[in-house]
Amino acid sequence: MTTATIRPHTPDSLDDDDYPAYTMGRAAEMTGTTPGFLRALGDQGLITPLRSDGGHRRFSRYQLRIAMRARDLVDQGTPIDAACRIIILEDQLEEALRINEQLRRDAGQQPAADT
Repeated sequence: MTTATIRPHTPDSLDDDDYPAYTMGRAAEMTGTTPGFLRALGDQGLITPLRSDGGHRRFSRYQLRIAMRARDLVDQGTPIDAACRIIILEDQLEEALRINEQLRRDAGQQPAADT
């Protein structure tokens, strides 16, 4: 498995949702989960934390939001593997809708009305 390492900290990193600023413990605390839950999300392919030079997992704010979405589904009784799949499919649908809307704009069409 190839792992990416954390890019150097810059002043803009503080505003970057993708900057891996949070340790495993802090990420678990912030999401109201456990390190094991976060590892399980990684095992399911939902999130892939970057690694520090020492090999420790580091999470971004974006990844923490995804983890909280998964936690909410699991808290409602959804198995973790199903919760991960739901989130992946939701994100794929959102991206497809965004691309479709952009293609419509590029073609000069009006957006479809919500039903």
